[in-house]
Amino acid sequence: MPETLISGVIGPRGDGYVAGEAMEPEEAARYHAPQVESFAAAGVDVVSAYTLTGPEEAMGIVRAARRAGLPVAISFTVETDGRLPDGTRLREAVELVDADDGGPDWYLVNCAHPDHIEPGLTGDGGWRQRIAGLLPNASALTHAELDVAEELDEGSPAGLAAACDRLRPLLPSLTIVGGCCGTDARHVAALWGVPAPRP
Repeated sequence: MPETLISGVIGPRGDGYVAGEAMEPEEAARYHAPQVESFAAAGVDVVSAYTLTGPEEAMGIVRAARRAGLPVAISFTVETDGRLPDGTRLREAVELVDADDGGPDWYLVNCAHPDHIEPGLTGDGGWRQRIAGLLPNASALTHAELDVAEELDEGSPAGLAAACDRLRPLLPSLTIVGGCCGTDARHVAALWGVPAPRP
């Protein structure tokens, strides 16, 4: 039976769709430390921070996790141009966080459609090998459009899987594949290439 890891999940301090006011890394470490420390006390295996909008908060979460003695995963979200909501290029965000005491154990990208992630996966170097996970949105709408939508946009499970397949050659370390906003078991089954569960 495969090993199961228990993850303590952290979100951004503010809105995952809007960058807002940037925190200094040490301020972010202090802000997130109580939750990280509670995870450590509860015995989680890893801290996972999702839908981060800028590198500084990511640095702070990594610092807090290291001080608590926990492995940590960082997941950024991107806009339609492949940049983080604060305007940072995905490559630059990974490199900045990695330069701060070695960065997290791995990265993910979540809460964006693969068509929006793809423009961010440009440039040479080993930085793309640091991205181990992809948790896309079902919808190709922008964050701003999703924020005001009155109905859930499910997109197409097959279309989402095809869009993710285009990214696989760009992400040589990809081992974690799941879904984010608007996805359900049908989307995840399509992403994994298995039959969808019966309703």
